[in-house]
Amino acid sequence: MPTQPDPLGTALSASKAVLFDFDGPICDVFRGIPAPSIASELADLLVTLAPALESQARATDDPMKVHRLSQSAGTTVLEAVEAALTAAEVRAVKVAGAPTEGSVQALRAARDTGRHVAVVSNNSAECVREYLTLQGLVEIVDEVIGRPVLRPDLMKPSPHPLLAAASLFDVAPGLTVLIGDSLTDIEAANAAGARSIGYANKPTKEASLTDAGADAVVLGMREIADFLIQRSRIS
Repeated sequence: MPTQPDPLGTALSASKAVLFDFDGPICDVFRGIPAPSIASELADLLVTLAPALESQARATDDPMKVHRLSQSAGTTVLEAVEAALTAAEVRAVKVAGAPTEGSVQALRAARDTGRHVAVVSNNSAECVREYLTLQGLVEIVDEVIGRPVLRPDLMKPSPHPLLAAASLFDVAPGLTVLIGDSLTDIEAANAAGARSIGYANKPTKEASLTDAGADAVVLGMREIADFLIQRSRIS
């Protein structure tokens, strides 16, 4: 009887670098300070600076969407909104609590099995580094690639952050795998020619991540760690 294919094993075994999205796979960024409240703060600022954008700014409870919208008002406005978003993210991760269950084990397993490890996020590099420092995880992450400064158009689903990670590690994009919980993560990986593992931290996400083209989908981050540890013992 032929062996059934193992999508998770295929995605991880071929990887020389494991790239982790931040919000979700590693940390619930807005657990302590809800995202809608930050979106409202940013909308207040944006409306003050660019009143014509009020209806659009008030129509979303997603801070990232307010940030993207601010780009249309010019560099000065974008700078102000981006600085406010970064400051809010840093405040948020200080009260975000413990890492996602299984994420620390997954980070360590990737590192211990000789792979490069990076966090590739639409959140600011400042907030990612703040959280890694607070949690004592700095030493197991080789690179942090956060939100491109003043270039929201280069945030995921753009492949730019993934290609930057591959370049820093001097590996082909096809030898990297991104672990993410959103459709934009999967889209970015597809565009970069990288592999992707969807983290379905909500039941409704499993099908959508699969449909988006994820090479594999896991229901918990511990699955990543378990596979890498087991494979290293076999080899």
